Amino acid sequence: MKSHDCHILLQQLLPVAIRSVLPKHVRVTIIRLCFFFNALCCKIVDVSKLDKLQTDVIVTLCDLEKIFPASFFDVMIHLVVHLVRELRLCGPVFYRWMYASERFNKVLKSYVRNRYYPEGCIAESYLGEESVEFCQEFVNQSCTTAGIRKDAGKLSGPLSVVIMKSIEEKERDEAHLHVLLNNPEVHPYIVMHKEHLEEIYRGKKKSLHWLLREHNRLFADWFEQKVSFFSVSFCAHFSGCVSSEMMKNPQDISDTIRWLAGKPSFSVFTYEAYLVDGVRYFTKDRDHVRVVQNSGVSLVAKTVQVSSAKDKNPVESDMTFYGVILEIWELDYHAFKAPLFLCNWADNDKGIKVDDLGFTLVDLSRQGHKKDKYVSTDQVKQVFYVEDPVDAKWSVVLTSTTRDYQEVYNDDDLGDTIMENPPFCSEIPTCDVPDDVQHSIRNNIEGTWVKH
Repeated sequence: MKSHDCHILLQQLLPVAIRSVLPKHVRVTIIRLCFFFNALCCKIVDVSKLDKLQTDVIVTLCDLEKIFPASFFDVMIHLVVHLVRELRLCGPVFYRWMYASERFNKVLKSYVRNRYYPEGCIAESYLGEESVEFCQEFVNQSCTTAGIRKDAGKLSGPLSVVIMKSIEEKERDEAHLHVLLNNPEVHPYIVMHKEHLEEIYRGKKKSLHWLLREHNRLFADWFEQKVSFFSVSFCAHFSGCVSSEMMKNPQDISDTIRWLAGKPSFSVFTYEAYLVDGVRYFTKDRDHVRVVQNSGVSLVAKTVQVSSAKDKNPVESDMTFYGVILEIWELDYHAFKAPLFLCNWADNDKGIKVDDLGFTLVDLSRQGHKKDKYVSTDQVKQVFYVEDPVDAKWSVVLTSTTRDYQEVYNDDDLGDTIMENPPFCSEIPTCDVPDDVQHSIRNNIEGTWVKH
């Protein structure tokens, strides 16, 4: 087993696998050690927390000494104490480990065909591969190429065959509203419409929650009228709602705004697999016939939270949602297409919880937010759900690393060095363990006095 495999087992799989086995004090101590390596291998290191991390790992090793025999503690266990100091002096770990170089050495060794001249084989094979990759950019996409994947170099777009589907008007309007509310070019119109509603209902006792619902209900039609009939007479009629700059320059409205105002077609393109910034997303049905899981997603969104229906002081804060992809749509706006994920979200009140060790647990059978099932493909992050060994109806959430494919890296220098394993939490959690644990100590004989 490779050392990187041990890192994956220690940081991702082992904390979940032992949740239902071993006594609590043993389980908690091992999980704390796993979380220490997770915190150690983060991309971003908070220097102010390193002292606490050092103290926590010392306590964890002391707890291990109460559990395992003395023969377990060789020099490798002792070196764990010095890892925090190494991190403080040398910086993040993933810039220094050798996994990328080791993997690239394996690629170079595969180039050897004549073991009498290994250097020449490596040089010729490397030159040939570089030449093919360079010429690939000039090959006509309609040509059939052998040995070159069609999606090579592709960062976003469909990965499966397209199936046309006709949707109802209500579904079309809900998906269209989501596209409007999440398009930066439409943001000035959103602000304008909210001000228009506040002006109309000024003096009436309407809560902010009610105004937001009214805004979502009327905005699409209002936006269509505002853009479609933008003329001099229309501007004069709605002079109280339109800014003076827009009235002077109605021709400055972009083509994207004009196509968005026209609403999409009732026929949508559906896919089973989609690529977003180099990450593969599958529908839930496709996951059932594959050995890998790519349908889990998470979304961090700003929500307006109220304590009760009579609460007039709502609080806006970030909230994380977890769900699975049911369908993948592309709305047809004639001039362009807008990709969307149709998701089932877990109920945040009864379907999501965080235990005392920092594990996020999700019950996907308890669905919520059914009116907000659409989400843009660039808003979500991929997550994986592992069945909780303690309770099968709950799933443990494992996050994935999203590599920044837009950055230009020199593959010869970095390769896949950015392989951080996202932690469950950024520090070692504290968990109370009962003191009535029986340790392996003999108390039926007379002790030995040791003089200094």
